[in-house]
Amino acid sequence: MYKKQLYLFHEKQNVKVIIRNYQENDFEQLIQIQKASFPPPFPSDLWWNKEQLKNHITLFQEGALCVEVEGRLVGSMTGLIVSFDPANPEHTWEDITDNGYIRNHDPNGNTLYVVDICVHPDYRKLDLGKWLMQSMYEVVVHKGLDRLLGGGRLPGYHKVAETMSVEQYLHAVIKGDLKDPVTTFLLRCGRTPLGIVTNYLEDKESRNYAALMEWRNPFK
Repeated sequence: MYKKQLYLFHEKQNVKVIIRNYQENDFEQLIQIQKASFPPPFPSDLWWNKEQLKNHITLFQEGALCVEVEGRLVGSMTGLIVSFDPANPEHTWEDITDNGYIRNHDPNGNTLYVVDICVHPDYRKLDLGKWLMQSMYEVVVHKGLDRLLGGGRLPGYHKVAETMSVEQYLHAVIKGDLKDPVTTFLLRCGRTPLGIVTNYLEDKESRNYAALMEWRNPFK
């Protein structure tokens, strides 16, 4: 079981933060956080359901993390282990995560793959997403895996898609010439790009592209 306590400065005072594995009695709160974080027109069928969450804690408890602030549950991050071949990077979110049900979790795989990360909008100034990511890096090291990997949406791409290729857009974001709400955040968390995957997720803003972003285990 994973549990970490820290204090973060917020509104002129330090607040107590705990990152831990989520449990079955957290499910309803986790679903409410998803609703607050991804309001319409985000499709409600993509919010977590209890069957998915049950699989997360049953099949790979170590990859099911949540964060509390002063005792209130405000975010989560979920992963599974897969076998990944960098020479064949193309995949979809639905296939590699089993549409969020993670029944394809492979304890003998080499890569911790990010299924989802979510923080309640009221608490995003605390950088909790970055702390959740750091905690998942620790799981990678603890399990002796090669990397943490995930597809990062490119929600800013649709604004420049008529004048830039998606590869040019990603390069501009990496250089800092452009900011992307997701990819810039992942760069700040220490993730590095492996390239672009196509038809990753039905996502008009990203034109269905994603940046494949990894964090390499420095002990491997």
